[in-house]
Amino acid sequence: MWQAEHVRARLALLYPQCSIEILGMTTRGDQILDRTLSKVGGKGLFVKELEVAMAEGRADLAVHSLKDVPMELPEGFTLAAVLEREDPRDAFVSNDYDSLAALPAGAIVGTSSLRRQSLIAARYPHLVIKPLRGNLDTRLGKLDRGDYAAIILAAAGLKRLGLPQRIRALLAPEDSLPAAGQGAMAIEIVERSDGLDLRAVLAPLNHLATEQAVTAERKVSKVFGGSCQIPLAAFATVDEGKMHLRAMVATPDGSRMASAEVSGPADTAEQLGEQVAELLRGQDAVAILAVCVAQAAEAPEGLTAAESKSAPDA
Repeated sequence: MWQAEHVRARLALLYPQCSIEILGMTTRGDQILDRTLSKVGGKGLFVKELEVAMAEGRADLAVHSLKDVPMELPEGFTLAAVLEREDPRDAFVSNDYDSLAALPAGAIVGTSSLRRQSLIAARYPHLVIKPLRGNLDTRLGKLDRGDYAAIILAAAGLKRLGLPQRIRALLAPEDSLPAAGQGAMAIEIVERSDGLDLRAVLAPLNHLATEQAVTAERKVSKVFGGSCQIPLAAFATVDEGKMHLRAMVATPDGSRMASAEVSGPADTAEQLGEQVAELLRGQDAVAILAVCVAQAAEAPEGLTAAESKSAPDA
C-alpha cells in the first residue's frame, strides 16, 4: 500500500488534472502465512489478483515489489516503468545482538527467503534457521516476543515504512548478495484497446540506471527459472554507464554454491546477464539447482543449518 500511495503521489505531481484512485487488494501471498513461499507457489502469489483486476478493467496499473514479480509475465502484460531503487541490501534486525557473527550457537534466525537461508547456513552452520512470514509488523512482533534471536529483512521495506531504527546492521552484498530486483518497484500494465498509451504516461517515473540493473539481474534469474523455490541472487550496480553484475546459486543448506561476476556497458544488460549465467553453468549451477529443488521439496519447515547439511541429498 505504501508503494501504491507513493506512485499515486508521483503521478499526481506529473498530472494534476487527473484523478488517481487506489484499488486496495489482498493477494494469495498475503493470505497464506503458515508456509514458506517456496512451498506454496512462489512469486506469482503476489501479483495474480492484481493482473486479473487489470484484465477486467477494474485497474489501469499495478505497483509491485520487483523481486515478487515472476520472470515471465502473462501475454499482454508488461512492466512499463521501474522506479529508482531504494537500499537493496538485507538488514540484520535483533534486540540483543549486533550481527550474525555475534549470535551464539543454536540461536534462531528468521527469514522467508531460501536465498538468505543458504547464505546464512554456509557462513554460520551453528545457527538455527526458521521460516518467518507475515507483514512487517507481524515479523517484528515475533522477534519482540522472543521467537527469534534475530531476523533478516529487506532494508528497503524498513526504510520505506519509517522503521530504519530497527536495523541493527546492514549486510554488505559481499556477505549477503541481494535477490534480483530487491529494493526496486515496478509498474505493470496490460495492453489496452482504448488508445491510451500508458507506457508514455508512466515514462517519467522510469529510472534508467535501475531499469538496466534489474534487467540484468532478472535475466540471470530467468535463465535458471528463478523463483522462490531456488536460492538465487543477482545484483548489479551501474556507474557512469558501466555495469558490474554479480550472481550466485546455492543449495538451501549452503553446502554447494556457485558465484560469478562480469562488467560491461550498462546498455548491454541482457547480454551481461547471459554471460554471468554461462559462467555459473560452468560451475555446475544446473546440478546445484537440481539438488536444491530436491532439498526444498523434502526438507521440513524450520530445518536447521546443521540438520540440512546432514540430509542425504547434500
